[in-house]
Amino acid sequence: MSSDSASEGGPALQGAAAPAAGVLRRELGYWDLIVYGLCYIAPMTPLTIIGFVWRASNGLIMLVYLLGGLCMYFTAKSYALMSGSVPNAGSVYGFARHSIGPMAGFLAGWLILLDYLLIPALVYVLMSLALTQLFPQIDQAVWIVLLVAVTLAVNWFGVTVTSRVNTVSVAVQLAVMITFSAFGIAALHAGKGTGALTLRPLFDSAAFDSARIFAATSICILSFLGFDAISTLAEEVRDRGNRLIGRAIMSVLLLAAAFFFLFSWVCGNLLVGFNIKDPALAAYELAAQFIGPWGVIALAWIYAVVVGFTNALPMQVGVARVLFAMARDRQLPALLARVHARYGTPYVGMLVTTAISLAAALAMRNRLDQLASVVNFGALMGFLFLHISVVVHFGVRRHSRNWFTHWLVPLCGVIVVLAILANMSHLALLVGGLWLATGIVYGIRLRILSKRDPRTASERRLRSLKSQIKAEDSLGF
Repeated sequence: MSSDSASEGGPALQGAAAPAAGVLRRELGYWDLIVYGLCYIAPMTPLTIIGFVWRASNGLIMLVYLLGGLCMYFTAKSYALMSGSVPNAGSVYGFARHSIGPMAGFLAGWLILLDYLLIPALVYVLMSLALTQLFPQIDQAVWIVLLVAVTLAVNWFGVTVTSRVNTVSVAVQLAVMITFSAFGIAALHAGKGTGALTLRPLFDSAAFDSARIFAATSICILSFLGFDAISTLAEEVRDRGNRLIGRAIMSVLLLAAAFFFLFSWVCGNLLVGFNIKDPALAAYELAAQFIGPWGVIALAWIYAVVVGFTNALPMQVGVARVLFAMARDRQLPALLARVHARYGTPYVGMLVTTAISLAAALAMRNRLDQLASVVNFGALMGFLFLHISVVVHFGVRRHSRNWFTHWLVPLCGVIVVLAILANMSHLALLVGGLWLATGIVYGIRLRILSKRDPRTASERRLRSLKSQIKAEDSLGF
């Protein structure tokens, strides 16, 4: 094996040469990214939050998922553009840092961390709820700790092993959702709900309320979160193809949006006249009503073992890569950028983020809706920095005349994100505001320390010299 291929990690996990220090293995192809993104999104997520979205939207869940998909289109397009221009493992952190500046990059990474740190915690809580339906004598905390331990063990051995598990998870989840929809259509045919697949969940003038629609959209956004995590693996793509990341991001979003829209069509008609007792358990109530007791048991087992276990895997991978990139750029302690000599994984960052997610899951295990709202705040604020990065990078710096892609799309994304943020819960805005304020204080401290660091000063002088040479060349000196 050549020295170059060894430094890049090689195509296989077993028997591959150890990567160079601070270098991630390049082992992933297009379909690995598709599966990773779908697994991170979790095809069964709409079923998990269906009760909350139904109540918040006043029954117009098709409209809400349509708006959610439109909002995510703008975001996915911006991710695809920036991934092709700024390929690194930091996702929106790397984009904002490169386009706007170090402080903006740090804040973008800090805000998206709120999303990435708490999504695994959310999954741990959902899995524990499912398992307590099956084994009520065992406390939720026990199940959470066990799931965390198993996911950490699998991710420890690298993304190739993780990808194989993700493939099985996506296939099982799609099968469950299709089966659930089939039972729903059969129930409609038997006279339940509206008695047919009508367009009532898409628009009903008597039920329409713009404020409630945006509030419901802020909840359903959770169903789409995941396509953005593909960008965190940019340094692990096998062929170094920058456009591959963008293609995978758009493909995952389109697949998920179409699937969620069709599923909301079935459930939106089925839920008419149905009394939801607990929004957190609406899926189990529907299964008991239209499938039977065995459906509840099967759904609980599948969610606990397949969804809870395998979805936490890519989530744990994504947040560790963000910490890796920020630590490598000295935005966080350098220890977090260490890569395992044998498995090529950022193991220190993985241990730290796992501990934080575990603590959050244990603390919020009885507050599922509040945990979900805080997760969405972090994601949306990260998306806001992403859209601004596109405008600055392409529109301002490169003077792009591609008005649709480089101006209109990101500006529409900014408007939609701000509209959704304005209708989020007070708790999400409070916690998110405190997290942002903490990041600003810490970011200012980093800037002060960097000015005192002789290595940073040398880097600044080198950049200034390069800029001066470039300017002189452009003037013909």
